[in-house]
Amino acid sequence: MPTPPLSQSEFRKALGHFSTGVTVVTVEREPGKIHGMTANSFTSVSLDPMLILVCVDHRAKMLHLLEKKKRFGVSVLKAGQEAISEYFAKREHSSEAEQRLGIHFRETRGGAPVIKSTLLQMGCHLIASHVAGDHTIFVGEVHDAEVHEGEPLLYFRGEYRRIARHS
Repeated sequence: MPTPPLSQSEFRKALGHFSTGVTVVTVEREPGKIHGMTANSFTSVSLDPMLILVCVDHRAKMLHLLEKKKRFGVSVLKAGQEAISEYFAKREHSSEAEQRLGIHFRETRGGAPVIKSTLLQMGCHLIASHVAGDHTIFVGEVHDAEVHEGEPLLYFRGEYRRIARHS
């Protein structure tokens, strides 16, 4: 007997069983104005050259900004930064909300915007993009990275999680 086809909701639920870190991809949309997008579809690709990838939905504002600007930042969130993740998961942003949430940006040495006080901040330059279904895979070459103390914010089964130490 044939297996019934997998629905999109079943596929999403199945993928929720893979834990991920939470990142925010940032790009300068105009001088002094940063646009960010929460992304858990992020991974390392290569050590030589140093490459990462991030997947962006075709409906996201970030798609055209990455294609146009080519330079972007990736900030890996720490445990306790759930509100920052939720904020950048929304379509609309405001400087008032960023101030209320304590979100502050800085530029990497290479000029990419990143979020201060996160676990990791990387500056990247777009080198390739590949359309795949309803997303585009963006490959970035990492030019600089700054690592800070803390534990990562994780996402698993539709909820934020933290690392637990085994005794």
